[in-house]
This record gives sequence, structure tokens and C-alpha cells, in this order.
Amino acid sequence: MLNALEVVTTVIVGVMVGVEFSVLFVVNPILNALPEDSGQLGHAHGGRMLGAVMPVWYIGSLVLVALWAVAGRHHAGVGLVVTAGALLVLSVVMSLLLLVPINNRNKTWTPQNRPEDWKQQLDRWVRWHYVRVAVIIAAFAVLVTALT
Repeated sequence: MLNALEVVTTVIVGVMVGVEFSVLFVVNPILNALPEDSGQLGHAHGGRMLGAVMPVWYIGSLVLVALWAVAGRHHAGVGLVVTAGALLVLSVVMSLLLLVPINNRNKTWTPQNRPEDWKQQLDRWVRWHYVRVAVIIAAFAVLVTALT
């Protein structure tokens, strides 16, 4: 049973990392290259769509890692699982304090109501997202290491 939990947790965290990585390095550059107001509208739509899914994914991943740590507390590598969990907690805290407030504003913006500094706010979100992606990649790498 523990093996199944380890595999499911690693896959779910890995897919989450892949989605966040692609948002940063694929989706955002595509949206930023669109003409006129299309990019900003795309960012707002993405904020609404992913803003609804990602909290469940982040918290679900954290719960799975916690279950793995508890179930595997007497096995080698549990310290690595706890470390990955701590990194995922950091990513959730970062999200709540730094990224979600910007996303909550961004997802309501239209070309008619966006603030003057909307580009600066999106740039700030992207900078924090780089850090968050690095944190969740580290968590994923530690989980994979715990499997060996």
C-alpha cells in the first residue's frame, strides 16, 4: 500500500510541477506575444481557470505527502518526504501571501477596468511564480530521491 501511495503522490506532484513549469515557460510567453488586449484577456481567463484548480492540487499534494510521511515513518527516506512536505507548505504560503492576491485582481481585469500598473502587477506575479516553481521542483526532486 505504501508503494502505491509513494507512486501516486510522486506522479501528482510531478504533473503539478509540469503544469506550473509550462505556465511559466510556455503559456505566459504565448499570451504576452498576442496582439493588443488579447494577452491581458488570456491572463485573466487563465487566472480564473487555474485559480480554481491549483488550490485543490497544491493542498491535495501536501495531504498526500503528509500521508506518505505518516505511513512511511519507520522507513528509510521519511526525512526526505518531510522535507518535500515543508517545501510544499512554503509554496502554499507563498501562493496565499504573494501570488493569489495579484491573481484575484488580475482575473477580474478587462481592457476597460484594468489599473494603470497592470503590467507591473503581472510582472511581479511572474517573478514570484519563478520562485514558487523552483520550490515545487525542489519538492518533487526530494520526493523522487525518497523513492530510491
